[in-house]
Amino acid sequence: MNAPLSRMTADDVAADNRLRICFPFSGDSIGGSHISVRGLMAHLDPALYRPLVVTEVPDGMIARFFAGHEQMADPAARGLFVPGEAFTLRKFRRTLGSVLPRARFLRRNRIDIVHVNDGRSSANWALAARIAGAKLIWHHRGDPGALGLRLLAPALAHRVLAVSSFALPRPGLWSARNRASVIHSPFDTSLEMDRAKARDALIRELGVTPGTLLLGYFGAFVPRKRPLLFVDMIARLQATVDRPVMGLMFGEARLPAMDIALRKRIADKGVADRVKLMGYRTPGPFWIAACDQLVVPAVGEPFGRTLVEAMLVGTPIVAARSGGNIEALEGGNGILVEPDDADALARACQDPGDARAMALAAQADARDRFSEAAHCAKVSAIYEALRP
Repeated sequence: MNAPLSRMTADDVAADNRLRICFPFSGDSIGGSHISVRGLMAHLDPALYRPLVVTEVPDGMIARFFAGHEQMADPAARGLFVPGEAFTLRKFRRTLGSVLPRARFLRRNRIDIVHVNDGRSSANWALAARIAGAKLIWHHRGDPGALGLRLLAPALAHRVLAVSSFALPRPGLWSARNRASVIHSPFDTSLEMDRAKARDALIRELGVTPGTLLLGYFGAFVPRKRPLLFVDMIARLQATVDRPVMGLMFGEARLPAMDIALRKRIADKGVADRVKLMGYRTPGPFWIAACDQLVVPAVGEPFGRTLVEAMLVGTPIVAARSGGNIEALEGGNGILVEPDDADALARACQDPGDARAMALAAQADARDRFSEAAHCAKVSAIYEALRP
């Protein structure tokens, strides 16, 4: 690991022509943005770039996730945001007292580019980056209607990177659209799983017959991902197919209200024996490979990681025709159905067509489009365009 930037002497700085890129993260939970950044950092040319991870919790989950990479603590971490809270202008105003300490931190460590990867980090660091004279890359992985992307990015971001065409800033008089590019999230395309072995392990754990149809939901239990709709779909299938069905929900509720609502829906639909809450598990691709189909009922999802991971391990996909699902599955790489339609999801799961051929085609396409090396090359080109 390199020595911390703040410990470099003036001679060290003069001799080091690498771009100094700061990746600040807010909170202390791991998500797709952290996985993507770690994949990017693993492929950056160390002769050209010196990345620095900044965390709010120095010994927390994010710090451990980036172990082996240069890290420093956020100089103004105050726990200003609560997980599950939406970003609002009021919350942004509460961050203003932290702007100058962060700007001084960036100047002191001679940061050239601040690369933010989520809404809270953007709110915390965008203005500080501009005050410090650093270039700001706003990496947008959320809804195109997000308040920060609409109001702050046009004023503060030098470049916006969107994970899909769906996630691009909307055009308009006040928009960062003319500074935006689509760069798909990176994946380890060498990923391989023995699906038969994984399925056997899941069958044994569940104690069900080998002929059971195993349908997987992967992701947080949040409204956008439609966990309640998944339960409705299982109820429809239970009433129409002549084989056992199990709906397996891998993930957790971010708010207690959703956990309560989900358990109530399972009870109300009478599928307590057909829907199992599996919790958050790693490695995710193993459990995706164990399922007969991945079901993605999410609406307005910018670009789901589990969907591409399913493509890579060869698990057939049924998804809502919405958001980044359409872009990821273009060319017939999965079955797309109308959003918010439990019956349509159930019919597609019941009759997936030539699922094996579709899955093989999707696997080849994912390996071509979503590699970490290809992602790094595109991001590096952005860095070079912003080089002082």
